[in-house]
Amino acid sequence: MKLIFVGAAHEVTGSCHYLNACGKHILVDCGMEQGVNALENCDLPVQEACIDYVLLTHAHVDHSGMIPRLVARGFRGQIMTTEATADLCSIMLRDCAHIQMQEAEWKNRKAKRSSGVSPHEPVYTMEDADGAIRRIVPCKYNKEIELCDGIRIRFTDVGHLLGSASIEVWATENGTTRKIVFSGDIGNKNQPLIKDPARTESADYVVMESTYGDRLHPEERPDYIKELAAILQETFDKKGNVVIPSFAVGRTQEILYFLRKIKEDKLIKGHDGFPVYVDSPLAVEATGIFHKNESSCFDEEAMKLVKAGINPIAFPGLRLSITSDESKAINFENTPKVIISASGMCEAGRIRHHLKHNLWRPECTILFVGYQAVGTLGRILVEGIDEVKLFGETIDVRASIRTLTGLSGHADKNGLIEWVEGFKEKPRRIFVVHGEDSVCTSFAECLKMEHGFRAYAPYSGTEFNLLTDKLEYEAMPIPAKKKVKTVSDVFSRLLAAGQRLIAVIHKNEGGANKDLAKFADQINSLCDKWDM
Repeated sequence: MKLIFVGAAHEVTGSCHYLNACGKHILVDCGMEQGVNALENCDLPVQEACIDYVLLTHAHVDHSGMIPRLVARGFRGQIMTTEATADLCSIMLRDCAHIQMQEAEWKNRKAKRSSGVSPHEPVYTMEDADGAIRRIVPCKYNKEIELCDGIRIRFTDVGHLLGSASIEVWATENGTTRKIVFSGDIGNKNQPLIKDPARTESADYVVMESTYGDRLHPEERPDYIKELAAILQETFDKKGNVVIPSFAVGRTQEILYFLRKIKEDKLIKGHDGFPVYVDSPLAVEATGIFHKNESSCFDEEAMKLVKAGINPIAFPGLRLSITSDESKAINFENTPKVIISASGMCEAGRIRHHLKHNLWRPECTILFVGYQAVGTLGRILVEGIDEVKLFGETIDVRASIRTLTGLSGHADKNGLIEWVEGFKEKPRRIFVVHGEDSVCTSFAECLKMEHGFRAYAPYSGTEFNLLTDKLEYEAMPIPAKKKVKTVSDVFSRLLAAGQRLIAVIHKNEGGANKDLAKFADQINSLCDKWDM
């Protein structure tokens, strides 16, 4: 029974952990890296075609975004996740594939103007995303599920995003049971719409995030509605726009919740009926999914509105932009307005067009409402850069760059400690992941020295034996290298098909000799055809 740390080890994005138990190969999350990739990640310990299950904590791309690539490389197992996460992934993975294919097309058009540039291929295609979505198995909160012989799982609401969960895994080998809890992203308390994180009572081992393991949210919860209203009033009075780069799922719906209240209480003077544009097809679809899952995921305050017949995230003046023509038209409308667009870190999508049209205008405000990873355009804007390059054009940063302080879907240091101290007995070990390099180290040290936990922050590639309670391999940090593409996407798919064939052969071990002989003859016949 072995646990190997693959992604989000001393990094915030690209979450991925490998569990080998009861003869099964299991991944917990398979996320996309965002921003600067500071450290090299180890390869998956097994070929993608050999993976039996993916357990998914929530739908954010840094936890789910590379699952379609597993499918492209031969994965044909099941993806277990909550019902709301299943709904969100059905739109988010397709959206991610669409963005990658669009960017590949744009880069290839640009490459035509340069000689000797190899064609750019997307990481995966829409077909791969659809293949992943077909493998999702929706699961209810708080229900024990027998995954296979010897392994049970349970999803518990952890309050980070609609459908987000910590995952309990019970694995029994040779009469010995170990319980591993994967925290996922632990939510901040008292967020609009969704419930607070629920506790888990027991664990032998805990793999927990540390995104905000070195900082505290304000002791007194800010009045976000008052703060947002003040920013809108100031910007509209200057005849500017408020542009909000926002994660399409979760943060956009929270901002709509605040804006509904601002309009209802008439907090903006002299700009009655100001328009609010949600310029993200994904955000529009996600908002519908919030409605679908309100009974299982909304908190008490939001449910009171629902029961009173009030939509918590809709109001007069809300305009939804779906097509690219509708998106472009926003920037030719002179009325002061709010533009909410994805992506939240400004790395891709329509927000980059809105930045191009508004960053250079001193009367406008760019308002950040979520975490900005190191190396992202959002992070460098928050840190005060004077100019940026968008679509090959240098843009001066003259707009006011603001942040809604403390608005976060992540628990702060105290919230993380409160969650881990919720276990009735101290786990054997805590593995600290999903934080910037220094944060993982300092938070693990805090848990160890100040709270008496056996805490450790593993680097990618570290292997731990859950039965013997021993580190079998302690990886060291390896600075990331720039990856050089050496094979075409089509040839990569051929290699993946070969890996899948090997996996299928292994799965047929012990079959009838007659069937195995027929299988071997078919493979040899295929090889003879192509071995020219």
